Amino acid sequence: MSLGLKLAESLDADILCGTDPDADRIAIGVKDSNGKWVLMNGNQTAVLAFNYLLEARKAKGIAKANDMVITTIVTTPMIDAIAKGNNVGCYRVLTGFKWIADLIRAKEGKENYIIGGEESFGLMIGDKIRDKDGISAVALLCEMAAYEKEKGRSLYEKMIDLYVEYGFYKEHLISITKKGMDGQQQIAAMMESYRNHPPKSINGSAVVQLLDYELQKGINPQTGEEWKIELPKSNVLQFILADGSSISARPSGTEPKIKFYFSVNTQLNSAGDFDKKNKELDEKIKAVIADMKL
Repeated sequence: MSLGLKLAESLDADILCGTDPDADRIAIGVKDSNGKWVLMNGNQTAVLAFNYLLEARKAKGIAKANDMVITTIVTTPMIDAIAKGNNVGCYRVLTGFKWIADLIRAKEGKENYIIGGEESFGLMIGDKIRDKDGISAVALLCEMAAYEKEKGRSLYEKMIDLYVEYGFYKEHLISITKKGMDGQQQIAAMMESYRNHPPKSINGSAVVQLLDYELQKGINPQTGEEWKIELPKSNVLQFILADGSSISARPSGTEPKIKFYFSVNTQLNSAGDFDKKNKELDEKIKAVIADMKL
């Protein structure tokens, strides 16, 4: 992508698209408000694609009352906000497109699948290919860039417009590897500590939901209320905070590694406030990481 960014700049292109070698994941580069080329992360790419399809279906008059989209438990909550704003059902499944495909099959004849995607640069557009597919994603994202260009706007500017409309959501991922022969045990001990002694608050905001996908149970630590999670078992823990932030812990099943997914959000009143609010969210993520001693 670094080579692509240089070429895109020399050509004054509108979008840079790149896939991985087997072309199932898609990444894009766009020009920011100052004309500097930047890479969008997987959450931003998914938000743009989801929103474009839902907006286009409404504009063409083909949106249906039973339309649905599917994402994963560690992908940005901004997708839920966009789906709600368009009166479209939004479902969350475990990480992996087999779970998206599984839910499409379960909902066939009852709900109309539009798009699915996850934060790790995967999109499944329509239900003809029931796996993430970079080729159809390239076509859609290029169409989207052309559509916005006709309106005198870049995809970067469209992204900021969506932040103003639905809220400014920002995500961050860190991966921790525990070396040595007891690396796996250290990761397991970390998860057990979170499971058995969960924090009551993180960065000054109360934990209002602890979601344990291994035990298939959710609990509100503030009230003691419990509920069942209707998903297959998976060794993932999520902390949902009163301020709308979320932290997910997901260990690898094959190596001594654990991933932490962070999502924070704020209101963005105007595009002119973007840089200021962006820095504030960066600082908030740093504060959450520091408070969790990661």
